[in-house]
Amino acid sequence: MLLRQEAKQTISLAIPLIFGEIAQEVLKVIDTAMVGAVGYKQLAAVALIGSFMNIPFVLGIGITLAVSQMVSLAHGKNDKKLTSHYFYNGFWLCAGAGLIISLGLELSKDVLFHLGQDPEVVKLGIPYLQLMAWSLLPMLMFFALKQFTDGLQFTRVGMVLSVIALPLNAFLNWLLIFGHWGFPRLEIIGAGWGTLITRILIFIALGIIVLRHRIFKRYIAVRYHEWYFNWHTIKELLHIGIPSSLQIAMEAGAFAVSGILVGMIGAVALAAHQIALSLASLTFVISIGLSQAGSIRTSNAYGANNRIKMGRIGKSTLLTALIYGGSCAFLFIFLRNQIPLLFNDNMEVLTLASALLLFAAVFQISDSVQATSAGLLRGIKDMKIPTVFIGIAYWVIGIPVGCLLAFTFDMGAAGIWIGLILGLTASAIFLSKRFLKMSK
Repeated sequence: MLLRQEAKQTISLAIPLIFGEIAQEVLKVIDTAMVGAVGYKQLAAVALIGSFMNIPFVLGIGITLAVSQMVSLAHGKNDKKLTSHYFYNGFWLCAGAGLIISLGLELSKDVLFHLGQDPEVVKLGIPYLQLMAWSLLPMLMFFALKQFTDGLQFTRVGMVLSVIALPLNAFLNWLLIFGHWGFPRLEIIGAGWGTLITRILIFIALGIIVLRHRIFKRYIAVRYHEWYFNWHTIKELLHIGIPSSLQIAMEAGAFAVSGILVGMIGAVALAAHQIALSLASLTFVISIGLSQAGSIRTSNAYGANNRIKMGRIGKSTLLTALIYGGSCAFLFIFLRNQIPLLFNDNMEVLTLASALLLFAAVFQISDSVQATSAGLLRGIKDMKIPTVFIGIAYWVIGIPVGCLLAFTFDMGAAGIWIGLILGLTASAIFLSKRFLKMSK
């Protein structure tokens, strides 16, 4: 009964986080779809820039996660001064990270000419890259504010603004990509401006809410005494932020490499792999929200030094992740012959995609549990050993075993997926066992 109550609270906290994650993904789809209406070269440029920015993007997101963890921990101690202090230092840490990442992307733009890409695509992509690179700065500052509100368990604030950003971005794209209402037709550059303006506006909106709303007033009221730089506080934030970034980057990198490896097998295999992976990525959004909610609640209990509650939250969240992963697995198995029809009509692709969805079904359970376990461990500030093991899971077990099975034993794309499943399963077992041990 107690575990059920804890699970309900975690799910209630997770739902706005999940919608916020979905909104971020839909924003990417809006840009892709509207630029695709201009031409295939422009669409290829958007895809190239997205791939080029992916790792810097996830590194920045990882840094922002430290804000919600430390804010939640201080909130668990019922210490408004410490909460405000972590918020201030966390915000400027995220702003500094955003500035470094944006500047780094700006300075490295000419690298695109040396990646063997179509010169016309690169030429189209560079102005778009510059705008998207600088849009990361307000985006990470927005996420710093959002992680503050999330850490206090007011997760609906960030969700509402993330959802509002969708029609705003689409409208700006409509004006600037196609040149409506007297605006110049900027095409792909217009998409970059649309994203940049949208991210600036939602950052300003959330900033006003945090500074003015009565809910957050008690944390802003102490700013004259608590808003100062403290290198010890920055180190505490980096203790969580850097490993979080590495964990996300290692996962994103492993899946990017898996796509390259499958592409070496052939176009049919790559198309089928993309279908299965797209579906797995879609269901993983809910696991991310569940992981973040469990992490925030666990951190809060950890700050309150309530280990019994911390254990209950963790166990109920892991059980919820297991049930969710199992439900997704059932749907993938049951609909494996129907779902690929939404993506393609080539019989070879459909047949292989249907087979890969069986592997994706197993993948769901492991991926949901390992993501949730990593979030729970982040909630109790246990970062170093989990980061090492996640690296081993992806890069010592998953990718090497997948290569061995795919190319040495001639198992093709199925071999790559088996390798990923083995790595993720090992990660899920280790991380969940570690949390259960640490929470005792």
